[in-house]
Amino acid sequence: MARRLRPELQNEENSVDGLGSAPRSAAWLLLTTAGISLLAASAGQILLRSNRRVLTPAVPATELWTVYRWSPDPDQRRRAALLMANSGHEIKGQGWGDDSLAAVSLLLEAEAAEAKGARTRADALWRLLLHRFPQEPSSARARQRFPERHQELLALQPGHPAALATAVAMEPVDSASHQGGLHLARWGWRWTGAPEKIRQACEMDSPSPAERQQLAWALGMLGRGHEAELCLRGAVASAETALAVGQALLIGDADQRRAGEALLLRIAQEQPEHSASEEAVRLLMAPLTPDSAIVEAIPSAVAERSAAVAAAKARLNGGQGTLNVLEKWPGDRDSWQLQWDEARHALLNERWEQAKKLLEALPLNSLPAPLEARRLFWLGFSKSELGQTAEAQRHWQALLAHHPPGYYRWRAATRLQGTESLDLRGGGRTNLESHWSPLHSGFTDVDALWRLGLNDLAWDAWLQRRPRGRQLKPEEQLVEGRLRLGVDDPWNGLDQLWRLNVRWASPSCNQRRELHQSQNLMAYLPIIQEASQREGIRPELLLAIAKQESRFSATIQSSAGAVGLMQLLPSTATSLSEQPLSQADLMTAAVNIPLGAAYLVELLEFWDGDPYRSIASYNAGPTTVANWPQPREDEAIELWVERIPYPETRYYTKKVLDNLLSYSDPSPWKCDHDKTGMGEEMTENNTTEQQASQQEY
Repeated sequence: MARRLRPELQNEENSVDGLGSAPRSAAWLLLTTAGISLLAASAGQILLRSNRRVLTPAVPATELWTVYRWSPDPDQRRRAALLMANSGHEIKGQGWGDDSLAAVSLLLEAEAAEAKGARTRADALWRLLLHRFPQEPSSARARQRFPERHQELLALQPGHPAALATAVAMEPVDSASHQGGLHLARWGWRWTGAPEKIRQACEMDSPSPAERQQLAWALGMLGRGHEAELCLRGAVASAETALAVGQALLIGDADQRRAGEALLLRIAQEQPEHSASEEAVRLLMAPLTPDSAIVEAIPSAVAERSAAVAAAKARLNGGQGTLNVLEKWPGDRDSWQLQWDEARHALLNERWEQAKKLLEALPLNSLPAPLEARRLFWLGFSKSELGQTAEAQRHWQALLAHHPPGYYRWRAATRLQGTESLDLRGGGRTNLESHWSPLHSGFTDVDALWRLGLNDLAWDAWLQRRPRGRQLKPEEQLVEGRLRLGVDDPWNGLDQLWRLNVRWASPSCNQRRELHQSQNLMAYLPIIQEASQREGIRPELLLAIAKQESRFSATIQSSAGAVGLMQLLPSTATSLSEQPLSQADLMTAAVNIPLGAAYLVELLEFWDGDPYRSIASYNAGPTTVANWPQPREDEAIELWVERIPYPETRYYTKKVLDNLLSYSDPSPWKCDHDKTGMGEEMTENNTTEQQASQQEY
């Protein structure tokens, strides 16, 4: 039976169940209003946080999209749009205002229009960019689009990549047949296509004598010493040109080396007060066993102020006078090298007291980080051999406290904690990933572009604004090295950062951290991790080898014929793949990296997993390594490494281990700002067994 309600109750039920009643509608209105208010409040909180947050490439794409669509701040919306442009999002309507990011937005919108074939719209955008922002670095790209603006581009923005590309493409004309080559010699001799353009300019009759000096200098800087000599056409090289050409000739054949030595010696003899004379002498004194005749030919005016000459004389005298050199020039890199050369000689001959005295001759914490780490380890080692256990442990503990992971920190940890194992097997995917960090270039627009992930444009702006006419300061070299990596130039970027690493004696803790992390470039990770998993080998080892062999430059070929990222000889690659491979194949990462991994597995099997001999064999070959005296049970493995008879392989073995250990513990550390320089504590806990110093020189 159907239930019947009393009339007074029926209306009450309708007030709940009925759709059109006033009481029910009011209730839903209250609930809906509360819900909307709650959602609005939540969204407001999200947007408020987003508006306060600095947008960087580390911000998730979903958050960028939220900011782009909903932020009340138009600047934040534009920044989000520019960041999303890196993943293919089209820029539209962001060229408002007079901010430099408006110029960037117009540039990206013009490039997008060009890519779609909308030339009329693209030209209009380029002209608008030139009209509104003629001084901005972005305007160089606009000038490049219009041939009638090319001379203006070369004059106003000579170091900009658009100007360098324009110079490469310039056709010779009667009035300025060598202009393109000369421009590149002055502003971008490393630029793609520049060497050939500079050489062509040298072959023309139009360059003046002063212009030939500039062209020859650039060829010398490119390592083309013989071509530089021809470019001068018999003219006497200026001091700057002679320095560049002489350095290039030193790496040639015997006749070229003699010619290079003569050029450099002439600088010192004829212009002893010139700034180039000091570097010329440094190059002449570089060999471990310098030519005594050249040492004696250095004028006293130069020799008396040169640590390089004093170090060379100490070497020729069997080490006598080394302590005097270190005392007189404690901050000179020739003193640092002399200290290590003589200390290493004492260590290999087990003269522990002499080694200790040499290693203590320079103040502690006064060397660049990699050299300081090496010094601390061997100072502790020498004192341990002398029975000064507490002192030895103090040095090793200082190494652990102040230096990031690497070879020497690992060896110090082994000495303190007794852990030795370093297994190179065990492939698979790891948590390796790149970390974004600010650039701190000193230029607002460069930093803003880097922060928005527009690395190519940041590089453009840097080249236009970087200091000219002087050597870059260390902090500027750090910026430039990082920018090179950001625009996919690891060959020059890693080289610049490494040279800085072994010469910069007084960076802050934050600068040391940035320098260290920047060198831990993680390129080709998907291919490396796949090869690691397939071959059962650690991905960090593949990164370490690729970094040391090629600086992650896939098209590199060595003078010995080794090719690609892992620098494989074609014969080795063919035997591993069991099929012929072309040079183009070996320059392909997806081919080269797996073959390198397979070769490393063979070496590990040959040496039963020994990391030292396996890595040394990758450089020198297993047969060569097998002919060396093998490690003895009563010999410290660190001394065995220092006894490797090939200097290149000795250095290579330590560097690859250093890279491996650094990649194995990539977590950033924190800095104790109550201290400065090397004394600053790195307070982040690193728990892996591979805790060691930075790279070793």
